[in-house]
Amino acid sequence: MRERTIGNRSVSAIGLGGMPMSIEGRPDREQSIATIHAALDAGVTFIDTADSYHLKAGEVGHNESLIAEALSSYGSDTSGILVATKAGHLRPGDGTWTQNGDPDYVKLAAKASAQRLGVEAIGLFQFHRPDPKVPYADSIGAVVELLDEGVIEMAGISNANPEQIRQANDLLGGRLVSVQNQFSPAFVSSYPELEVCAEMNIAFLPWSPLGGISRAGDVGQNHQAFQDIADAHGVSPQRVTLAWELALADVVIPIPGASKPASITDSAQAPELELTADEVAQLSAVLKG
Repeated sequence: MRERTIGNRSVSAIGLGGMPMSIEGRPDREQSIATIHAALDAGVTFIDTADSYHLKAGEVGHNESLIAEALSSYGSDTSGILVATKAGHLRPGDGTWTQNGDPDYVKLAAKASAQRLGVEAIGLFQFHRPDPKVPYADSIGAVVELLDEGVIEMAGISNANPEQIRQANDLLGGRLVSVQNQFSPAFVSSYPELEVCAEMNIAFLPWSPLGGISRAGDVGQNHQAFQDIADAHGVSPQRVTLAWELALADVVIPIPGASKPASITDSAQAPELELTADEVAQLSAVLKG
């Protein structure tokens, strides 16, 4: 698979989003492990997770533990796999999401994530979501400390706006390596953040790049151009969608969520799909609303 760069690491141009394997509608553990193994078989070397990817209140870190188990049971060398995790976004267990950007909490959460992942230092740690009750600079300050102390190897942010991207990079002394925001044909409002990342040479990691768990299967129906171009190439509209996102900038690394081996196997082939400039322009009409 073709590669792109996050900080000082070369990774596959398509990553694996682990969330669907741990929240509502999740598959059994055996299928989840098989899905992660299928991703590795397909050449995926970047896996995204978070401590909040779980269903019940008592299973914080469910997805992190799942990924650690899958990597340890793979049977081949996985030292080249970059696992990114996040903290600062929580699920109390009642179906809601909350934020906690308190610096002390962020630092404790990162250290707990490292234990669950079975690593001395987290490859990529991202502050998950701004907390309106805590100054953003204070939350990012915790990430700076984690980086300086060697608890994490690289630092990123998620769900950030352009101002926060620049602020975080300044606070980190130019060491911000990634921004993970929602972006897909159905959600293009993060395109300005993508452009900022391209300008600053920071990896932009679209989450829900196919429109989200409930909409990923309908991307061709909801966006006819993606289906038409998929038909022309004899591939899935999902693969076309990921290839289009890759074509928008060299810093883009989509992380489609998957809960079945077949899904990530198809997605992993997107970097090999060559779209023409006219096709990219046709698909990019969604950016205009």
